[in-house]
Amino acid sequence: MKSGLTVAVFGAYGHTGRFVVAELRERGFVPVLSGRDADRLKTLAYEHGLDARPASVDDPASLDHALAGAAAVINCAGPFATTAAPVIEAALRAGIPYVDVAAEIEANVDTFAHFADRARAAGAVIVPAMAFYGGLGDLMVTAAMGDWTAADEAHIAYGLNSWHPTAGTRVSGVVSRQRRDGRRVRYSNGRLEYRHDDPPALEWPFPDPMGPRAVIGEFTMADVVTVPSHLPIPEVRTYMTVEAARDIASPDTPAPAASDERGRSAQTFLVDVVVRSGDDERRAVARGRDIYAVTAPLVVEAVDRILTGRTRTTGVASAGELFDAPDFLRALSPHISVELRP
Repeated sequence: MKSGLTVAVFGAYGHTGRFVVAELRERGFVPVLSGRDADRLKTLAYEHGLDARPASVDDPASLDHALAGAAAVINCAGPFATTAAPVIEAALRAGIPYVDVAAEIEANVDTFAHFADRARAAGAVIVPAMAFYGGLGDLMVTAAMGDWTAADEAHIAYGLNSWHPTAGTRVSGVVSRQRRDGRRVRYSNGRLEYRHDDPPALEWPFPDPMGPRAVIGEFTMADVVTVPSHLPIPEVRTYMTVEAARDIASPDTPAPAASDERGRSAQTFLVDVVVRSGDDERRAVARGRDIYAVTAPLVVEAVDRILTGRTRTTGVASAGELFDAPDFLRALSPHISVELRP
């Protein structure tokens, strides 16, 4: 990758944004720091000797200034229901790729619905949910599919030992619940369904060493948008370990705390993907540490591949459609171990 390319990071001073800035620098990019809080931006810029460009989503001129001269923009600022569209508009005006880390289901649906035609016509690349939720699961399902062109079901089980949410996660969750009017959502029969009943309580057979664990069934994450956007799978279900679901639901759960020199928390994860077609089953398993920290190599690898032409389409596209999924997952090996089980 040619060093010195600038990449604007909107929401650079947030928890995930700081990981993204560090990963960009490690990969030879020059981050341009942007966001709404000028004081926090200046502090971060001073720490790293970087350019700070305050911008607000309700001020298009400020966004244009933030993106001026950048090769791409990464949006790390939630709630994405508020930030995604204005930053995408600015990226389209600048003629640069847009990538975000949105886990908000409705915000991701909006991105596909509102920008697909314009982005395709412009030959632009817009990638929503290029993160632990949405991006990783989509890549794993796509890789597990192998030579299958369709499947009956895709199941993505999240084995988190804990989930200490960031302030951004909490705010985004509030926005999503408001947009759903308190209902829960699942993807079934080829569409999103909004329901008032309780999600099922199940046991999921995670591979060793985790083993079978109690999970909340239909604990729906952004994968129900990314996977069906390009794969004909009518049933896409996601699951969450009960311990992590309790953490995220409790207002008393603290924010993530750094436990190593890179700022990662002690949280560990195992993602178990099962794809079924008739009586046949294929599986992929990923293991790693800290869902927020690991989003950084996911999104920066995506930007690197877009800027070096290692993509398969244009327009609004999820990770599994845009990239060579098995190769992308192999590139993450310093951060995530992935095993495909055909």
